[in-house]
This record gives sequence, structure tokens and C-alpha cells, in this order.
Amino acid sequence: MLRRLVGAVAGLLVLFVGSLAFNAASGQSRWPGPLDFVRVHPWVVLLLLVPLALAELRPEPRGDRAPRPTTPATYRLPPRNSHFTGRDATLGELRRRLTSAGGIAVQVVHGLGGVGKTQLAVEYAYRYLSKYRFVAFVDAEDPDLVASQFASLARELGLVEVSSEQVVSGVYATLRDRRPWLIIFDNAEKPSALVHALPSGDLARNGHVVVTTRVSGWSGTADVLDLQVFTRKESVELLVRRVPGTTARTADRIAEQLGDLPLALEQAAGYMGYNQTAPEEYLALLTTRLEEMIARGELADRPAVVVATLWQLSVRKLRREQPQAVPLLELCALLAPDPIPLELFTGSPEPVITAAADPLVWDTTVGTLAGLGLARREDSSLVLHRLVQAAIRATMPDGLLVASRAKLCRALLTAVPHDIHGDPDARPRWHRLLPHVLAVTKADPPAQCAAETALLLRLASEFLLQIGDRRVALPLCERALALDEALEGRDAEVGFDLITLAQIHKDLGAPQTARPLAERALRLHESCLPAGSPAIATDLATLARTLSLLGDHQAALPLAERALQIDEAAHGPDDPYVSFDLVALATVHLDLDDPATALPLISRALRIREAHYPPDHLYIGYALLLKAQALHALNDPSAVNPARRGAHILHTQLGKTHPKTQDALALANRLKR
Repeated sequence: MLRRLVGAVAGLLVLFVGSLAFNAASGQSRWPGPLDFVRVHPWVVLLLLVPLALAELRPEPRGDRAPRPTTPATYRLPPRNSHFTGRDATLGELRRRLTSAGGIAVQVVHGLGGVGKTQLAVEYAYRYLSKYRFVAFVDAEDPDLVASQFASLARELGLVEVSSEQVVSGVYATLRDRRPWLIIFDNAEKPSALVHALPSGDLARNGHVVVTTRVSGWSGTADVLDLQVFTRKESVELLVRRVPGTTARTADRIAEQLGDLPLALEQAAGYMGYNQTAPEEYLALLTTRLEEMIARGELADRPAVVVATLWQLSVRKLRREQPQAVPLLELCALLAPDPIPLELFTGSPEPVITAAADPLVWDTTVGTLAGLGLARREDSSLVLHRLVQAAIRATMPDGLLVASRAKLCRALLTAVPHDIHGDPDARPRWHRLLPHVLAVTKADPPAQCAAETALLLRLASEFLLQIGDRRVALPLCERALALDEALEGRDAEVGFDLITLAQIHKDLGAPQTARPLAERALRLHESCLPAGSPAIATDLATLARTLSLLGDHQAALPLAERALQIDEAAHGPDDPYVSFDLVALATVHLDLDDPATALPLISRALRIREAHYPPDHLYIGYALLLKAQALHALNDPSAVNPARRGAHILHTQLGKTHPKTQDALALANRLKR
């Protein structure tokens, strides 16, 4: 480029000086400045410039004449996905990491199968194609085939006579003349299987390598970028753009069912487009037949790829290399797509699976699921994507499904706190385990675990009632009752279901529905339990509060007093269960317009709860609010203090919009005024 510029300038000067020479020969007058030298000695100047101009006429060396291609050469680069959505920030981050490394940059994109690793790498290649002179795509899923692809790549680069041992180094040596270059190794396995094909040292410079993999363990070899599922915004954007008539609300619900997995969203769009299925109808199919739907739908550019078969190779490898991990994977497939506490499998006197008996074997078992990209390990839990779970469930025979479900029911019964009211740690443990209880008990249970399912459903409804989620608790308790009534010899359990159901209806503002349930529970328990059983005390206290709500305070009073006597005798005067009887009795006295009798009962209940529960526990909040009502009825201005504290606890635990929080805030504001 510089030589041509110099030649052009020299040519112009030759013409200019020639013109000057002509003018000088014609006898022009003196010229200004140094140009007068040209007038006096024009032929000397001309003779000096002519060699410079002639030098530009020499032919360029043959190798320099070939024009640099405007479009970079590519090798087996897949077509660009015209429907590629989002990932702008991730693509920018990938570019930043590659270009900031200097020299050879190897970047690993790691993530779950179907999360879009290959599509991201291909989109990166096209988006930054103008930045490279050569781009190659190597299928690295089978390490034994990488060498043959490099041999083909060598021929593409003009290397004909090169041995198989030298083909990789030969390719990188040739790429020195085509830098900067990019090579994508797609779907690689362990680093050790690919290390022979990666550049190192001075073998190549100014090149970039992108490796996509679902397998862990690459951090010691290269920088790793963990690719997550789509954000909900990206999922909705894809569905709305791909499927005409899809509303953002329906797209959001479809994305929820598919766990925002990009491949599943593409497959869903393909299914709806081909079958002309309305988005609402597709959502209904997803909700009821997820395991079947993930096998349906076709991608235009990858017709053989569906979510249902996405993890088959990983599962086959798991069966071959770590067969003891397969039962763990199958059990996890029946649980919720939430963090699964590992103590669920190790906390029983008899481990749920054999591998849990040996700490080293157990650690390897859990690690293998994470290493193969089938799960994500987080502290003391495992997380499986909901579609990984669905794909595994779809391959499990009916007998295995039944046996696994029964095993999980027993494990969950061991793990969940049964004393929901008396155990201070019950609430956080239930929060962790509730999603899994709901997942395992969702369908009608097989006969061998019907009793366990009924108990899990009732315990879950008791916990939900405690945290104020009564409408979710109601159908669970109704199912528990139906299951227990269908079994022989379960009168006591039926009574427990009935009294819990009565408490739910009472809290829902339907004491007329709660009363016959509580009365039946009391009759059953009095017929099959000892007279001093705490269960009878619970029935009495619940019936007392129900009758009080119905206005029958005189009938409620002796029931509440009897409940208190039973629990004090059974548990002692300072047990948390006694506090419930005290609150029930105090409530009846408040309804009888006797706050002076109610207040010491409430204060005693509050002291018991503050001694057993954390300071922000809901039971403390409820007692504080009741105390505020009693103080207010006694015209005590200090009532505002417990009201404020109680409202704050409910606001923290239940949220501002919960009805109980709203009532508490209203009471606090009313007392403040």
C-alpha cells in the first residue's frame, strides 16, 4: 500500500517537473522560493525522479500479489440460527474474555444439555466473523473422531503429506499464516480426552478456542463460563416472536413448565407451528402430559434433537461408569425441581440407597451426577432441572416408579418434623422439604404407601395452616382424610385429619363447617384414645374456639378449661402445647367480655412461646396481637406496643398482602390513633 502511494506521488511529481521544465525552456521569469532551482536545473530534478517512478514498475513478489480474502474461510461451521434470541450480554462477555487473554485464549462454555451452548458458540462465530481469517467447527463428543476431523481440516488448509501424529501441530502451525483464527470444539467430554487437540505454548498465536461441554472439571484447563437457562424475559420473547397469537401471560406459563430451557422452548415453538396448536392448548398438554410432550416437536435445523433424548448418552455413561448413582438419579426425578437436601437420603437409620452407607462412595455418587451435567450440586443439596426429571421419569417402568415413590414417602416421613407446633426448628425444615412432599404426594398413591401419603398430606396441611396458607392446606387435608377413611383401622388418624380440617375451615371464616368436623374428631378420639390424651385436648380447644366464633361462649368455656387441664397434666405447665390451650381459653373470655381474666392467660402463653420459639415466630406474633386486644379492652394505652410488634412479625413472616397481616396492621394503626 505504501509503495503504491509513493509511486503515485512520484508520477505526479514527474508530470509537474516536466511541466516546469517545459516552462523553463520557454523562457519564463524567476520563480519564487526553492522552485527557482527547478527553473534553473529542471533536467537534474527530472533525472532524480525518474528512477523512483521506474522502481514502482517492478512486479511484486508472487506471494504478495494474492489479495487478502474479504470473507474468512470456514470449516464445517453450522448455519446461523435465524431465530437466535437474547444472550447479548453473554456473547459480549465471551468476546471480552477471549480478547483480553492475549496470545492463545481457550474459553470453556459449560452448562446443562439443551441450555444453548452450541448455539451460543455458533452465534459468536457469526457475530464476530469479520474479526477472524479462519473459523473451524469440530465435533468433540466422541474424542476418537477428533483426530480424523483434524486430518480433514489439514487438507482444507492445504496440508497433504502430514502424518497422523503431526496433524494437530501441523494445523496450528499453518494457522499462523491465517491469524486471527477461531476453533470451536463442540460438546466435549472430560479435559483429558481433548487435551491433545488444544493448542499450547508457542504452537500457535493470535488464535481463540471455544469449548462447549456439559461435563464439569474444566477449570484447571481453561477459563469457564457457566451458561444458565434463559431469563424469563428471553423465554417470553422467543415464544411471542415464534408463535403468532401467543400472549405474554401464556408464554410466561409455558416457560415456567419448561424451566426456561432454550432447546425446550424452540421445540415447543416448532410443535405449535407445525400442528397449529393454540398456545393455551399446548400449555394444557404440558401441564398434564409433560413426559410425553418433551418427545414431540421438531427443530428445523436439528430434526433429530428432542428434549426427551437429550440426556440419554449421559445416563448410559452413568450406568456404565457409576451404576450406584442411577437409583439416586431416579429418586431425584420424582422430587420437585427445587434444591433436594442430601440428608433426605442419609438421615434415615437405614439409608434410602445403598451408596449412602459409605461416605466416600456417597460423595462420588453425588459428584458423578453433577460431573455429567445431570444435576447441580449446591452445598448440601442437589438441583435437577425439571425437564431432566421428566426425561428420566419417562424411561422408568411402572414397577420402578411405584417402588421409588414408596421409598421416598418413607424417607420424607423420617425427614419432616412431625411436631410442627412444638419443634422450634420445624418451620425452616418444612420450608426446605415441602416442595418435595407435594411432588411425591401429587398423584394418587399406590396401595403400599397410601397410609404414608395420607400422613404426609396432613402434616403438610398443618404446616401450611401454621404459616397462614389455608387455601393450599385445605385440599391436601381433604385428600388425607379420604385416604385414611378408605383404609382399615385408622380411626385415630381419621380424627387427626378431621380436627386439622376443622381448624382450616375455622381460620377460613367458616365455623359452621368446622363444628361438625371437630365434634366428629372428638368422638373418634374419645372412643379410641386414653381419656388424658393430648389429641383430645387439641379437639376440645379447637371445638371451644369454633363454638365461641358461633356465639356459644358458655358451651365453649368448659371445653377450653378441660383442654388446658389435659395438656398441663400430659406435658407440664410450660409446654408450647399448653400455650395453645391458654390462648383458646383467653379467646373465650374475651368473647365473654372478660378481658381481665383473659390478660393473665395471654401473658402466660406469651412467656411460654418466647421461651421456646425464635423472637420473630408467628406464634409469638399471634399472642402479642391477642394481648393488645385484651389491653385495649381494659383501656390500657400500652396496647399499641404489642400490636406494633405483632404486626411487624406477621409482616415479616407472611408478607404485607396476607389477610392476617392486613388485620394486624389495621389494629396497630387503630390503637395508635
